[in-house]
Amino acid sequence: MRDFDKWLKTMKDSIATWNYYTDFDKVYKNVGSIKIELNILNSLIGSKNIKEEFRKIIELYPNTLKAIPILLAKREKEIKINDENGNYQFNFEKPNYSPDEYVIFMEKTGLFELLQNHIIHNLVDYVTGVEVGLDSNGRKNRTGHTMEDLVESYLKKAGFIKNKTYFKEMYLSEVEKRFCVDLSNLSNQNKVEKRFDFVALKNNKVYGIECNFYGSDGSKLNETARSYKTLAIESKTIDNFVFVWLTDGKGWNSAKNNLEETFDELSTVFNLYDLENGAFDKNL
Repeated sequence: MRDFDKWLKTMKDSIATWNYYTDFDKVYKNVGSIKIELNILNSLIGSKNIKEEFRKIIELYPNTLKAIPILLAKREKEIKINDENGNYQFNFEKPNYSPDEYVIFMEKTGLFELLQNHIIHNLVDYVTGVEVGLDSNGRKNRTGHTMEDLVESYLKKAGFIKNKTYFKEMYLSEVEKRFCVDLSNLSNQNKVEKRFDFVALKNNKVYGIECNFYGSDGSKLNETARSYKTLAIESKTIDNFVFVWLTDGKGWNSAKNNLEETFDELSTVFNLYDLENGAFDKNL
């Protein structure tokens, strides 16, 4: 029998890789896609007649409008505004207002002041900083991908071969069709189309693998633990099928009671420490 408390203490603080904090390739790509437009708008920096010059720019080069939202740290090409005069929905890809109204937008949002008073000196540099800030919002997704990459590396280390003895992101219906197993108990009689992060094959058994990492606490953890406990119970009724849950992160300290219930029910719940010590070799 494994000791839950000892196991919980082996959870990691972080799985951050070198490119976890900022995906600079993505930043440079996004900036590069509007670099010409930003350089045109650079002519407005320090302008003494910024309203008229902006009006001329969007009349001569209407494509420059698509670079405006990112100046407000917005990726969307439509921006909604509500004020005492009504509701507006400015489109910066397909202009839907007059140049004068876009002038009002620039003035009211403070962008003219930003440009006119030399608060910035180069829009390309400015937008690069904005993109770095926005990219930080993608860290949650990168954590999920990093966990999947780590799990995949341990599958390979254990001798599994991609698209032969292990597969990425397979829906229940695909697993049933490919491996001739009945997973209706997991899908509520085919009412729910669940997807496994990985599916592995060994010794005529099919392993449905889910993986995640929680570096911080939250209400989602209790729900996750409970749902995987249900999966653990339901999977025991299926011949030649094993449910595997790979999870890690200090966030579990805030939901340890629910996690322990799943731990007691599911012998194939592992963390990265387990994988480092050959869990795939010993248990699959």
